[in-house]
Amino acid sequence: MMERRQFLSGTGAAIGGSLLAGCVGGSDSRTVTVDYAYYNPVSLVLREKGWMAEAFTDTDVEIEWVLSLGSNQANEYSQSGEAEVASTAGIAALMARSNGVPITTPYIYSEPEWTALVTFEESGIESVADLEGKRVAATRGTDPYFFLLQALDDAGMSEDDVEVVHLQHPEGQSSLVQGNVDAWAGLDPHMAELELEHDGAELFFREPAYNTYGFLNFLDEFIADHPEDARRVIDAYERGREWAIANPEETASILASESEMSQPVAERVFTQRNDLSEPIPGDAHRDLLSDLAPILQEEGLVTDGADPQGSIDDLLDSEFAADAAGGE
Repeated sequence: MMERRQFLSGTGAAIGGSLLAGCVGGSDSRTVTVDYAYYNPVSLVLREKGWMAEAFTDTDVEIEWVLSLGSNQANEYSQSGEAEVASTAGIAALMARSNGVPITTPYIYSEPEWTALVTFEESGIESVADLEGKRVAATRGTDPYFFLLQALDDAGMSEDDVEVVHLQHPEGQSSLVQGNVDAWAGLDPHMAELELEHDGAELFFREPAYNTYGFLNFLDEFIADHPEDARRVIDAYERGREWAIANPEETASILASESEMSQPVAERVFTQRNDLSEPIPGDAHRDLLSDLAPILQEEGLVTDGADPQGSIDDLLDSEFAADAAGGE
């Protein structure tokens, strides 16, 4: 198994560039690059157990792992062709597809409540309305960013009513602790760590329905040229998903070890804020994306002429997943 750790900090807003083929390890071998992310616990299980590589043991394919620190970074990997498989939030996947990144989502790795709005008690912020004129950290193009926009809209406000400070998720957490921002659109496990380990940290606005699922995105070219390999990836994910459901404490331990966070933090993230019961894209995912698609245009997150609403059917593929996952 090949491994590559990357810690990047781009915003992920730019879309363009040519797709690259999978890395070639030799004339008769090639590499499939798959991301892993602290917000995708099943990916950590697969990497820890070696089950993704095991799914390819009778082939000439090697697995290379690349770390995604957020959906925007995962979209960068898809956009550049650096990864054949990358994990994002649902709305971030739709943004990428609408902007011309040729990805398909055949698998849902989680239904999480992985984001909320976070502050410290001494800030005096008790509701979304209290954010007016305040500095709020968020990672543009990721679920916490869209969560913030929906929360503001609920309160009769918009992004113009606050100062959004665009930072990667770990940097947003640090910025809130240091007092450089007043609030943070948080993401687990960083959010749970702050909640459990820093006195006075509180999730002052929660709404599970505003979290847009965990989408596992495949490059279209990968599915078209190597459908059996794509099925092997999904088969590995099914193995990891079933094991994680049956072994929640050990899954939390893997999350804790990988993210260097405490066991209580990891247990809160996985056992309280992740639902792995539905891996196949369906109507619930389409309906949620349909509700959120206008935000992409309103916020200028898609190119002129893009059609987020029309891109939903291009993005979601339930038949491939149902076949590869044994029709669950």
